[in-house]
Amino acid sequence: MTEDQPQRTGGLSRRGLLGLTGVGVAGFGLGMAADGAMHGASGSTGGAQSADNHPFYGAHQSGIVTPAQDRLHFAAFDMAAETTRTDLIELLQDWTIAAGAMTAGREIGEFGAVSGPYDAPPQDTGEAQDLPAAGLTITVGFGPSLFESGDGVDRFGIAHRRPERLVELPHFPGDALEEKRSGGDLCIQACADDPQVAVHAIRNLSRIAFGRASLRWSQLGFGRTSSTSTAQTTPRNLFGFKDGTNNVKAEDTATVDTQIWVQPQDGPAWLAGGSYLVARRIRMTIETWDRTILREQEAVIGRTKGEGAPLSGGTEFTPPDFEATGRDDEPLIDRAAHMRLAHPSTNNGTAILRRGYNFVDGNDPLGRLDAGLFFLSFQRSPKQFIDVQLNLAKNDALNEYIRHVGSAIFAVPPGAAEGSYVGATLFT
Repeated sequence: MTEDQPQRTGGLSRRGLLGLTGVGVAGFGLGMAADGAMHGASGSTGGAQSADNHPFYGAHQSGIVTPAQDRLHFAAFDMAAETTRTDLIELLQDWTIAAGAMTAGREIGEFGAVSGPYDAPPQDTGEAQDLPAAGLTITVGFGPSLFESGDGVDRFGIAHRRPERLVELPHFPGDALEEKRSGGDLCIQACADDPQVAVHAIRNLSRIAFGRASLRWSQLGFGRTSSTSTAQTTPRNLFGFKDGTNNVKAEDTATVDTQIWVQPQDGPAWLAGGSYLVARRIRMTIETWDRTILREQEAVIGRTKGEGAPLSGGTEFTPPDFEATGRDDEPLIDRAAHMRLAHPSTNNGTAILRRGYNFVDGNDPLGRLDAGLFFLSFQRSPKQFIDVQLNLAKNDALNEYIRHVGSAIFAVPPGAAEGSYVGATLFT
């Protein structure tokens, strides 16, 4: 521990408790051991490990190669003005304690949702009472602006430790980005098989951040659009096509090591064992797509809509034959087909791990669905995503039906060891 890190006897910091309970009862839980401050109140799981529990602590953060859950609540935060390096470290420590409890199916705080004083706000918001952990994972990332603000200020004394590759993504052809849906100093990805569990996680972590960080934007997602394990079937996106057939799978550890985890030689050393996270909010023009004939839909994607097989023949997992031709010697898989342009063979072997979700956020002023894909990917270097996206943005036939309206990039540090906190390697 470096000398500028706050000395803690355990449990939430004073400011973390302020966020949970309000100024009048700031002292509750102070001085307790970390496992006592957060483990006292339990849901129906009693904190026991089960198939639905993914431990928060480990060599890598969970929520990356973890089998993709069905629900998402993603949030980006900005640190408050005048906050210090100590404030940032304390926030990460507080988030770690809370995340360790929630991913184990436990409530927040010494008293949880209902056991505290009647004259104080509950420490846990309570909507996840009686629910199991539901496979909850919580993944934390650091945006470029955390290291240096837009006006060049090194607010937290970490500008010299910013990864060289952690810069804002370039403006791709066709981007229509909205500032209110882009960027952020910090991010939290909460995934679970129960939407209430995922929302509960972001809600309580936001409370803990009170006075130190505020919500910049967030996104709810449902119906995972990728499989990250060979045990999972391929899901469908809102266009009705199977999505992510060739996604990186956790069981392929060689590919995960070479394509997803930052290696020690990549630099900086504090990020080894971590990854880079790209988030893109992709609006789908649902109404236009729904009036498009099936033949055109399949040509745009490059796969059959039912089986998900490549148009060159076979079944879903048959390798595509991009050289196969049909009538007039035209390729069976169109040169502008999405699956051709996204395939590793078209991108010098580049692969990324996708963890996207569908979203439907009501309708716009013209009565059209505000719906689409909240794209999430993890990769060893941002260049992997940039190279693939440039290829798609310039040539993809799917661009007629989609529009990228939100964008962010984050460095995801390695996992936290028991007794430490997520991101500790950045400050040591």
